[in-house]
Amino acid sequence: MNPKKTIVCFGPGTRFKGGIANYNTSLAKTFDKIQDTETHIVSWTQQYPAIVPREFIDKESRSNQLEGTEIQEKYITNFNNPGTWTKTANYIAALNPDKVIIQWYNAMQGLPLSRIVKQLKNKCKAEILFDLHFVVPKENSNLDKRFTKMGLSTVDTFIVHSLKTYNELKELFPEKNIELSYDGQRSDKQWTALKLYHPIYDMFVPDPEFDKEAFKKEHGLNKNVFLFFGFIRKYKGLHQAIEAFAQVAKNRDDVSLIICGESFWNTLDSSKLSTKIKEATFGLLKRMFLRTEDDEKDYHPLDLIKKLNIEDRVMLINKFVANEEVPQYFQTADSVLLFYLTATPSGIESISYNFDMPILATKVGHFPETIKDGYNGYLAEDRDIEDMGRVMELSIENPIDRNNVAEVTKELSWENYAKVILDG
Repeated sequence: MNPKKTIVCFGPGTRFKGGIANYNTSLAKTFDKIQDTETHIVSWTQQYPAIVPREFIDKESRSNQLEGTEIQEKYITNFNNPGTWTKTANYIAALNPDKVIIQWYNAMQGLPLSRIVKQLKNKCKAEILFDLHFVVPKENSNLDKRFTKMGLSTVDTFIVHSLKTYNELKELFPEKNIELSYDGQRSDKQWTALKLYHPIYDMFVPDPEFDKEAFKKEHGLNKNVFLFFGFIRKYKGLHQAIEAFAQVAKNRDDVSLIICGESFWNTLDSSKLSTKIKEATFGLLKRMFLRTEDDEKDYHPLDLIKKLNIEDRVMLINKFVANEEVPQYFQTADSVLLFYLTATPSGIESISYNFDMPILATKVGHFPETIKDGYNGYLAEDRDIEDMGRVMELSIENPIDRNNVAEVTKELSWENYAKVILDG
């Protein structure tokens, strides 16, 4: 009989909204299904400095994502309280884990995570892996670079979802020999980057009872529907998607656009004094450390809907969408728009694949790695609105076979992903 392995998935727990919380939960649930494993989620209570003016708790979803599992979930780590960093290391070490997988998705967390990992190394013999959702931040300030290097220098094993991320890791640590492993084998003498992928979300599945045509009729949607889904951030290029759609809508009367997502920096009551203080303090720090072109203070892409006179063609859901409501939008749309300015492996891309959805994306980041132009989606030139409109038109005139999407993604399972982590 094999001895039981104890796995710790460190990252945002099920209380939090957003793709990383969903990702961490799905990974933990996968380990929980494997025989002779004991799985724990160890979570932040606060992921960011207290001055960040945003609500991160999921107050919309109703289902218990851990129902039917034996996963134990512990909320302990507060970014703003260094005492909890030591408590976190002590708690994890007491579990005597075999593997600790830490979700890396924000450079600021390099400070607490470096302290936690260093203490863990002294207190237990677990293999500690950073699961890298990026290396170079979207904003990429000098302070971000410093925190990134501080955090990532503490472990020997990384998980990368794209070759772009691996190359960024090598650029950040040119003095290190980082072996890229496709089979899960770790190097004894140097750092190892496990080349994996962003698995397909299994928490969002098509509803067999959903009536697509009734939904379209109820909401006044036309025959061909494009979807933008997820948090509204500047790097996701919603402004480009809207402008490209407006271009298509000039030529056709059979198209609609669903925009479904929360404005990332508009989740708190701006009339409250506490919000005003946070926004003022956070704004000052951004001016000190952030490049002007990366500041999202004046990013209001939704204003383009009225400006371009396409209100009657756009269905807007400008809020965080409960997990239970996600499938209806993907089941209604014909393709997903990812006209990003910069890109790392995307949770929205993963959700789309779960519905066999073709993707229309820009030629940035990892997209040329995962999207085969004309096979499982279409690629547009970066920052070229006319070309984005072209691929939108092309997706209507020459639609992607959804069997192609299913074929490309059939190996991107959570089970295969977890097996590589465990076998090393």
